[in-house]
Amino acid sequence: MPATTRLDNPRLIRQRLGMSQTEFWGKIGVTQSGGSRYESGRPMPRPVRELLRLVHVEGLDLASVNRRDMELIHYLKNARPALYRSLLKAARERPRR
Repeated sequence: MPATTRLDNPRLIRQRLGMSQTEFWGKIGVTQSGGSRYESGRPMPRPVRELLRLVHVEGLDLASVNRRDMELIHYLKNARPALYRSLLKAARERPRR
């Protein structure tokens, strides 16, 4: 999904991914009926918008992230920024399965 995808149109994002409302919204903990309301124009709370961005735009699998991962990322970014950048570059350049 392109980085220019607008989060204010979740229906378009869902349709581009070819997902049903239940599947799309369920991945971020929102019911189908709640997702339908957001697709119809009801404002999304910021946490829902961020989850939508992380899961459906950035492609993050929430089940694979835990607190220790976040602590390590925070530590590396702040205490060892050169190492963080090096690891990030290596991760981006590695072949995908």
